[in-house]
Amino acid sequence: MRLIPTIPYLYEHAAADGGGGVATALVMETQCPFCSVQCKMRLTESGDSAAGEVQYSVEAKPNRASEGRLCVKGMNAYQHAVSEDRILYPLVKRDGQFERISWEDAMALIVSRFKQIAQESGVDAIGLYGGGSLTNETAYLLGKFARVALRSKYIDYNGRFCMSAAASAGSKALGLDRGLTNPLSDIALAKCIVLAGTNVAECQPTLMPYFTRAKENGTFIIVIDPRETGTSKLADLHLKVRPGMDAALANGMLRSLLDEGLVDEAFVRERTRGYDTLRAHLMEQSVEEIAVMTGVPADSIRRAALTFGKASTGMVFTARGVEQQTDGYMAVRNLLNLVLLTGKIGKAGCGYGAITGQGNGQGGREHGQKADQLPGYRSIENPEHRAYVADVWGVDPNELPGKGVSAYEMMEKAYEGEIRALLVMGSNPVVSNPNASLVQAAMERLDLLVVADMFMSETARSADLILPVTAYLENEGTLTNLEGRVLLREAHRPAPGEAKHDWRILCDLAEGLGRGTYFRYEHAEQIFEELRLASRGGTADYYGITYDRIRREEGVYWPCPDTEGEGVGRMFETSFAHADGRAELIAVDNHFPAELTDEAYPIYLTTGRVLSHYLTGVQTRRSHTLASRDFESFVEMHPKTAKQYGLAEGKLAVLTSRRGEIVVRCRITRTIREDTVFVPMHWGDSQNVNVLTNQALDPTCRMPGFKVCAVSIRPFIANPSYEM
Repeated sequence: MRLIPTIPYLYEHAAADGGGGVATALVMETQCPFCSVQCKMRLTESGDSAAGEVQYSVEAKPNRASEGRLCVKGMNAYQHAVSEDRILYPLVKRDGQFERISWEDAMALIVSRFKQIAQESGVDAIGLYGGGSLTNETAYLLGKFARVALRSKYIDYNGRFCMSAAASAGSKALGLDRGLTNPLSDIALAKCIVLAGTNVAECQPTLMPYFTRAKENGTFIIVIDPRETGTSKLADLHLKVRPGMDAALANGMLRSLLDEGLVDEAFVRERTRGYDTLRAHLMEQSVEEIAVMTGVPADSIRRAALTFGKASTGMVFTARGVEQQTDGYMAVRNLLNLVLLTGKIGKAGCGYGAITGQGNGQGGREHGQKADQLPGYRSIENPEHRAYVADVWGVDPNELPGKGVSAYEMMEKAYEGEIRALLVMGSNPVVSNPNASLVQAAMERLDLLVVADMFMSETARSADLILPVTAYLENEGTLTNLEGRVLLREAHRPAPGEAKHDWRILCDLAEGLGRGTYFRYEHAEQIFEELRLASRGGTADYYGITYDRIRREEGVYWPCPDTEGEGVGRMFETSFAHADGRAELIAVDNHFPAELTDEAYPIYLTTGRVLSHYLTGVQTRRSHTLASRDFESFVEMHPKTAKQYGLAEGKLAVLTSRRGEIVVRCRITRTIREDTVFVPMHWGDSQNVNVLTNQALDPTCRMPGFKVCAVSIRPFIANPSYEM
C-alpha cells in the first residue's frame, strides 16, 4: 500500500487475483457531480481492468450538507464516467462523418478558423457558451478566455435558465445573491416553511430529511405547485396554483397580511425601503379576484398568509417552478416581499433560499461566465470593477469588451449570422434552450461549432469539431453548493484516452491565439489562487478561501474576505448588502403568462425533472441503472384531460405548440390540474420538450418562460388498437 504524493487517498495493491495477474483497487474520495447539494462519497474501483473484470462500490461520506446521504443519482454517478460511450479522442467532421484527429491538428484548426472569422467579421463574431456544472476554476477561466484571449463580448451559460430570476431578485432586493441566506441547519428551526415551485424530493432528495425533521418538530409546510409531487406529500397546505400565476398568488398572501395586521412594522421601518408604495399597491388588490386568476381558493390564500405571518420563525424557498417564467424575477421579488414584511430574515430559523439546480449553479454564476459579469459578482459595465479585474489579469481595462446578451439571445444571433463561431463547454443548448428547433437550425448555420464534451450529445452531433473532456472523477476543482459553501472536489482517476481537462483546453487555445502569457497554469489550484484575487472585495468574495482551508474545514462559506476569519453562514443579521443597509420592497403587478391558452392550444404545458435524471440527460442517460428507471419521456395528465382528448395510460400522444411538436407516452394521474400537463426536460430529439416551449424572455433577467406554454394534445395514432 502506498500513499499518492500530496493527496490523502490510497491506491491499494493486492498480490493475487487467482489468475496470476495483479488486482488493484483505486479508492477515490469525491463528490456527486449532479445537484447543488454536492454530496460527498467514497468510490472504490477494484478488479482486473485488463481482463474486463472491474467492480465499483459506493459509500456515502458524512458532510455538513448531505449529512452522509446519497440519492440514486449519486450512487450511480460513476457509471457515466466509466461508460464505453465516452469520447476519447478529438473528432473532426468531414463529409458529414466524424473522424479522429490529433490534438495538435484540432487546436490548429480552431485557432486558424477563430482568427479568420475575427478578421472577417470582428471579434464578437465568436461566442462562448458555458455551463453551471463546470468547476469554479473553469467557469472563471471561461470568462477570462472570452474577454482576454478572444476579446469577445458574447459569453453566457446554461445557468441563465436555472438561477437568473432568483439571482437578479436577490441582488436587487437584498443587495446580494447567495442561494440560501442561512445554513441548511436553520430549516429545523422554522415554524412555517413555504416551498414555492420546488420539488426537493426529486431534484435534491438528500435535503428532504431537513424538511421531515422540521415537520416532526411541528413546522407547518406550505407547497405552491400545480402538481402533487413527492415534496407536496409533506405539505399541510398545498396551493395548486395555475401555471405562471405565482406573483399574483403572492399578492393575495401579502394583502392578507395587511388585513390581519401581521406586518412586522418595526423591522420594515428600520431595515427596508419602499413600504409605503408597496402598501398602497396591495390595498388595491382583491384576494377574491386573485383566487379566480390563480385557481387557488381565497380561503386557502388567507390561511397560508396567516400561518406564515403568525409563525415566530419562517422560511421561503423557491426554485425553477417560480423562476422559469417570463415574470420570474418579479415573482421572486414578491415572495421576498413576504419574507421582508414579516421580518423573517437574518435570524435563526428565518430566511430565503433559491434552491440551486445544477452542481455548481451557485459558483458558476459568480465569477464571469455571465454576459454582464466579472469575477466576484462584479459588473462588466462598472468602470471600477473593470479596472480592478483588468489589473489582476494584467491587461488594459479598455481592452475588456462590454456586456453581451443572454444564452437564448446568443442562439438567435447565431441563427441570424451575427455569431459565426461558437465554443460550447459543459452544456447541451440544443436540448436546454426554449424553441429548440430554432436552436438546432442556429447550430447548423454556424461557420464553426466546437463542442467540448464527454459524450456525443444532441449539440455535439452538429459540431464541426468535438474535444473530449475529463469527468468529475478525473478533474479537480472547487464547486459552491446551494448554501454558499465552497467545496473541493478531489480527483484521482486518470483521464481515459486523450481526454483533457476543460481548463487545459482553454489554456492551449489561448497559447495558439497568442495570448498564452495570461493563461499559464499547471493545475487547478493555481487558477483558484487567481480567482481569489479577482473576487477580492467583490460581492462574492472568495479571497479568504484556500484549498488547504477547504480540506481542513470541509468547505467554507462565502463571503470570506479574510484567511483567518470565518465565512458567513447566516446573512443579513444586522444589515443588508445595499449601501444604505436596507432591503428594497417593490410593488408587483398580477402578471399573466406570456402565452395563454386558446381554442387551438387549450392546455397549459409545464416542465421539470424526474428523480433519476439530470438536466438534458447527457450523463444520466449513459448510466444503465438510471436509464432503466426512466428510459423514455412521458406526459403527465389528469384522467379527465386524457378522456377529453382520447388518450389513455401508456399510449403515445402528440403535443403541439406554436413552435413544434413532440411524441411522448401518457401517464395518467389525479395529482395534476385538469388544465395542465407536465413533461420532463431530460430527453432530446422527438421527445425534446423544449421544441414546444416559448422563447419569450423575462425583461429583467432574460429567463425564458419554460414553465408555461400553450399546447394541443392528440393521440399519435387515430385508432389506438394499432399502437405499439
